[in-house]
Amino acid sequence: MKTYEYAYGRGTKQFTIDESLVLKEVKTAKFEPLKDIKASVLEAINNPIGSEPLCERVKPGDKIAFICNDLTRVANSYDFMPVFLDEMNRLGVKDEDMKIVFSLGTHRDMTKEEMEIAVGKDVVARVACYNSTATKEEDFEYFGKTSRGTPLWFNKHLCDVDHIIMTGTIVHHYFSGYGGGRKAILPGCSAMETVRVNHSFMLSPEAGLGKTTNNPCYEDQMEGVAVFAKDHSLFLFNAVLDAQHQFLKMFAGDYIEAHKVACKFVDEVYGAVIPHEADVVIVSCGGYPKDINVYQMQKTMDNAALAVRQGGSVILLGDCEEGSGSKLLEETCKRLGSADAIEKELETNFKIGANKAFAVTRLMKKADYYLVTSLDPQMAKEMLFAGTFSTVEDALKASEEKHGKPTSIILMPEGSLTVPRVEG
Repeated sequence: MKTYEYAYGRGTKQFTIDESLVLKEVKTAKFEPLKDIKASVLEAINNPIGSEPLCERVKPGDKIAFICNDLTRVANSYDFMPVFLDEMNRLGVKDEDMKIVFSLGTHRDMTKEEMEIAVGKDVVARVACYNSTATKEEDFEYFGKTSRGTPLWFNKHLCDVDHIIMTGTIVHHYFSGYGGGRKAILPGCSAMETVRVNHSFMLSPEAGLGKTTNNPCYEDQMEGVAVFAKDHSLFLFNAVLDAQHQFLKMFAGDYIEAHKVACKFVDEVYGAVIPHEADVVIVSCGGYPKDINVYQMQKTMDNAALAVRQGGSVILLGDCEEGSGSKLLEETCKRLGSADAIEKELETNFKIGANKAFAVTRLMKKADYYLVTSLDPQMAKEMLFAGTFSTVEDALKASEEKHGKPTSIILMPEGSLTVPRVEG
């Protein structure tokens, strides 16, 4: 028997299992973290991929908009944003000519205190900060439609500047391939209808994790941002973090070319080979904020589904201190009651929030999901989870009562990051 300790919410959970059953403990590949953050940022922006250095693009008096992640994504923006502001000052850009737009997508607004947590108190004190609130129609300008019919409404705070610096981190994304890159703008700084139509393409079998070629969600995002980029100067700064939220590598430059190079590194860091799918997967999202709610936890659920056999069990450590993260997600699951019914309704009436209901419940077709969580048990039941438990051992016992004792277990302590694939 061996005891493990995995991240859970703002703390940890311990559990003890028979070590002989463990096929593999799936972790991110080991790379040496960057030692000097400031030097690494400057190195990246002065030696960019597919673009001239930022110092050759920015002129004294220029106006700059930075796009930064909200707190549902770990980006460590507070580490690099002071470096960017100081560098812009050195290039002749005043603080009053810079601003930050938080790429909320369809998430809730950030408070000033949350902005300070995200980018640092000094940064918030120096430059204007704005939420890109998808439902605030007056905050968006229209740029036409994509060939797939997605209306392009982008935040007006990006439209009146000389340069837009798109920041953030990159991980795999369950239906648009990868995070980062173009996603800072679409869906990050897009109006609700733009996001809704684009995300409707997730129902396509071609939409998937780590997939860009022929992926309609990804291609639609790329086309939409390309329309915006015709008349706007875009510069990318994306980083890749390890499971401890340390910087491993920074990528800067052209928002397409730099992102492609970064995604190859993401595959190296987060991709993981397993011998075969297991009877049971025990997985942690990686703690707060990755398990802040079911909406965010779903990414971990998708990764775990790649490691469990058909008819197996996933035991998921996800605190969900903010509950589901979406009232529409809750309502859709409660009203329709199955993945098939949810998918059928989305095909004719696609709604943001309801799409997450499909994303969550479709996974239950492959395996039962047992939650170690503080989520309300009734809510979990309505979302088709197999049960809620306070310990991994209790969840494992419930799984054994239904499926029998497992002969193989895969452990995923960094479940929101690691993407398993069967060897060969």
